[in-house]
This record gives sequence, structure tokens and C-alpha cells, in this order.
Amino acid sequence: MSFELTEEQLMIQLMVRDFARKEVEPVAAENDKKKTFPKKIIAKMGELGLLGMMIPEEYGGSGVGAVAYVLAMQEIAAACASTAVTMSVTNLSGSPILEFGTEEQKRKYLVPLASGQKIGAFAITEPGTGSDASSVSTKAVKKGNKYILNGAKNFITNGSYADTFIVIARTSSEQKIRGLSAFIVERGMPGFEIGREEDKMGLRASSTVQLAFDDCEVPAENLLGMEGEGFKIAMTALDSGRIGISSQAVGIARAALHEAIEYAATRKQFGRALSRNQAIQWMIADAERDIEAAHLLALSAASSKDRKLPFTREASIAKLFASEAAVRITYDSLQIHGGYGYTKEYKIERLYRDARVTTIYEGTSEVQRIVIAKHALV
Repeated sequence: MSFELTEEQLMIQLMVRDFARKEVEPVAAENDKKKTFPKKIIAKMGELGLLGMMIPEEYGGSGVGAVAYVLAMQEIAAACASTAVTMSVTNLSGSPILEFGTEEQKRKYLVPLASGQKIGAFAITEPGTGSDASSVSTKAVKKGNKYILNGAKNFITNGSYADTFIVIARTSSEQKIRGLSAFIVERGMPGFEIGREEDKMGLRASSTVQLAFDDCEVPAENLLGMEGEGFKIAMTALDSGRIGISSQAVGIARAALHEAIEYAATRKQFGRALSRNQAIQWMIADAERDIEAAHLLALSAASSKDRKLPFTREASIAKLFASEAAVRITYDSLQIHGGYGYTKEYKIERLYRDARVTTIYEGTSEVQRIVIAKHALV
């Protein structure tokens, strides 16, 4: 398959690269240090159309497609992985509304999400439920023209700053999967509270919180899709989300390789540059190989999505390979830096911390292997 980019896609890539270098990169380290959410940058990204890249223009998005989204995510992630995950989750939260929402829901929620006026979040993980999404225990009981939600969600990206939350809750206890439904919950709804910020190892400039629902009142018209479709909606959204995280991982890996090459070319040991040592050259060669492969896998999944073909398998393959490659590459880059890499003076320290979570969220590496194996063994 050829991935010759269109003129529009190339323009988007160059535009986002310029934006990332001028606006995102200069404040990334400081935001990480102080755990500062980049609100102004996110607003500018909304103005550039980066928060609704797969949302049609009629609903306020830029409608440029998943391939362009992959290219943009990689550029943002290379500058700041925290900013990239905010971008990813906001795009993710809009996708189920676009695919399963009513016309009224699309008009009401997609336009402000795509423009950056509002930020989105996706809430399925719970304190006692991670990879086993079918065990969601947050309950939603219909009473008149409202649903009453009770329960808690955990590790919710964008939580402190999000306005629109896609929440998966149990409307029936009869069957694990078929008993789940999806709801659009707004900040400020009665009984809905945002918990404390998690003190994370990496992605420290992104918001990650717990959500609490205590007799939270959600209008019946905020049911997304039909009752019992929550698991289907969640898995469909996560397929798209995995394209985003694979692209984030590629961006982190590219930045790490860049740091390794620059350091190896200037640092001298035993009378010559590190880059002249075969051991270092092999690390760099392996990184170059894996980044190229991960990039193509992300494009393959995105291309299938753009062509409206099934892409669950492709997204899992891309996410698995890219995330594990990012962890390896940041590890090797830090190793090339030696003791300096272990200090906060060098960017690789932040990249190393940021890369680790890509093998965990939006489905762990183990979950991706289950998904891939199911497709292989049909």
C-alpha cells in the first residue's frame, strides 16, 4: 500500500510542526515541572482545527481525516506528550457522538468540542475495573425523564478541565456487556464531582482525575445510542483512540531519537564521538527502523478508518508496536546519554517518563495482544 500524502496532508503536517516548535516545545519542560495544564495552547489548537480533525465541517470540525490526524499527533507529541494526549482524548470523545449521537446531540456537543471552546473526556475505567471493561459497576437507573448515575471513574484524562464527558454505566445487571450504556455528562450536572489530580510519573502537564457520581441527574436525551450499546460504543471509540496513542508514541520516539543523535554526535569518550561506536550506531539504527515501522502501522490503521474499512486489528497492531517501540527507544536514548540522561537538565528524562504509559492506557499491551490474536484465530 502506498502512503503518498496529499498536498493538504503535507500542508497540515508542516503547519503543525511549525506550531509545535514555536508554541508547544518552548513551554513543555516548565509545564511538566509545575504540572501546568496548557489551556492557552489547547485553545490555539482548537482554532487551528486540531481538536476536531475527524469531525465533518458541518459539525464544526476540520474534517481532514484520520491520516492527517496521525501526522498532527506525531508533531505535537514530539514537542509535548502531555499536550498530545489532551488532543487525542478530545478527538476521541467526539467520535462516539459523531457515530452514535442524534442530530441534536451532534449539533450541541461536537461544535464546541471541535473548536476548542470545550474539552472532552472519556470515562470507562473505574477504581476496581481496568482492562475488564465488561465489569463496569457505575449504575444508571432511569427515573422519569432522567437517569440517576451512581459510582466512580478513575484515571480520567482531561478530567479537571473537561466540559463534556462520555460516561459508560450499567443500566442492566442481567448481562455484563449488554447491560452497559453510554451517556453524555456535562460538568456541573447535579451530583457530578471532579476528584483530585493524580500525581503521575509522566504526562505531568495533562489532567488525570477520579470522577464521582452521587445521584447524578442526567437528562434522558443524553443517552448516547440505545440502552445496552455502551460496550459497543466504548470499543468503537477506543479503536480510534488507539490510532491516536500509536501516533503519540511515534512522536515521543522520534523526539528521543533526535536527542540521542545530537548527544552522540557531540559527546566524546575515549577520544572520539559516541556516534562512531558501533554499539551506539546499532541502537540508533534499531530506533530508526522501529519508528518507520510504527509510523507506517499508524498510517495503515488511519487509512482504513478514512476509507470506512474495519480497523480494530490494525489499530491494535499499531498501538502495541508503537508504544513498546517508544519505551525501548527512550530507554536506549537515555542509555546513550549516560548519567546526564538521568537528570532533568536533558529532555530525554521527560520523554522516558512520558513513554511508559503508552503501553498501559487505551488498552494495555496485553489487551492489544488479545485483540490481535482473536482476529488471527478466527
